[in-house]
Amino acid sequence: MSQSASKIAYDLLTAEDDGRVCKDIPEKACNAKEENFAIHVASLSMSKMADGLVDPKLILSWLLTSAGAPNALIGMLVPVREAGALLPQLFTAGFIRSLAQRKYAWALGAFVQGASAAGMAVAAFTLTGATLGIAILALLAVLALARSICSVAYKDVLGKTVAKSVRGTATGTASSIGAGFVIAFALLLAVTGDNKMLIVQVGLAIAGLLWIFGSLNFLRLAEEKGATEGGGNPLTLAIQNAGSLARDKQLFLFILTRALLTATALAPPFLVALSGRVGNTDVFQGLGLLLLASAGAGLMSSYIWGRLADRSSRKTLALAGLMGGVALSVSVVAAWLGWVTTWFILPLLLFALMIAYQGVRLGRSTHLVDMASKDQRAIYTALSNTIIGVVLLAGSIFGVIGDLFGPQTVIGLFALMCFAAAISALRLEEVQD
Repeated sequence: MSQSASKIAYDLLTAEDDGRVCKDIPEKACNAKEENFAIHVASLSMSKMADGLVDPKLILSWLLTSAGAPNALIGMLVPVREAGALLPQLFTAGFIRSLAQRKYAWALGAFVQGASAAGMAVAAFTLTGATLGIAILALLAVLALARSICSVAYKDVLGKTVAKSVRGTATGTASSIGAGFVIAFALLLAVTGDNKMLIVQVGLAIAGLLWIFGSLNFLRLAEEKGATEGGGNPLTLAIQNAGSLARDKQLFLFILTRALLTATALAPPFLVALSGRVGNTDVFQGLGLLLLASAGAGLMSSYIWGRLADRSSRKTLALAGLMGGVALSVSVVAAWLGWVTTWFILPLLLFALMIAYQGVRLGRSTHLVDMASKDQRAIYTALSNTIIGVVLLAGSIFGVIGDLFGPQTVIGLFALMCFAAAISALRLEEVQD
């Protein structure tokens, strides 16, 4: 993007005056503020679009289900993706924050994600069954590791290259572009007949290109060398403060609640597997509707959940758990009665579940920030992320249960976890008072 085009886009999106936008970033970044802003929006948008094309909850689970992969492998998609993006941060965060220029870390992470997505496309075109499942899981693990590097590096780069007054605008614009793209892709899948597999395969290849282009674009950032101190290891921090779980009952309850609510993240692949096992081709081909329901739930509910969390994060978590439990319970009943053969039932149930998932995401982050003091926040975050990462990895066992007893059994267990989480959340203190 040329400098004049960058300035036009910057002025349209920010409407900020020069007196505000340069007070908290280095001079080099200030001189390139419009171009840096445009680079962030472009690279982050490409990353979010690629994320939507490699969604393990729906896209990859549908791909493996349609290719005849066993439930044990399908059930590992979300644990590998979520834990793989979370646990490595405990080991890499200290090193990444010791780098003077962290744009290179983000660019490397994005490039590796692109290469992994391209590998998935090749596997999807050439493999089937369990072989495809193993290949996808291996590449997803690499992608998740690369994503964890991007996650650690991005906030630091954003703080050094984009002024505080417009950072939210940059990331929010990219999120909106990414969401719009995912909805368009979902609509394409919804109106497509028998070519959904080809679209998914091509989508994986496009995701690879998007990440690679975003990586190369990010290298253009004007980032000055910065301080390298403060690169402590979160894992060390978590181990040193593990005793906080015994001393702080509220922290224990929060982590217990968050662990139980992982059910809302782990459940979607089993809903997709359920649709593939009912023997109804129309339902099985309804990937576009499922993806549209998921994206629509995020767009429609995030703001409302955010407002509720600012009032009471504990009640937000309780309500999200209750909603998730009801949606999953109805899913089990619908499968038992054969209602899932109706084309709109599973998208509707997934829509309700993903609304609950958005409530979990916003409620847990708000509660942790408001619960912990300034001195406790880093400790609580490291400890919570360590434990949840282990819980997510252990969640792979649900895939084995699904293979042995069917996806309905797993979905029923997830419903019980959500109801238990709602009860646990109500025992938390009101931290917004």
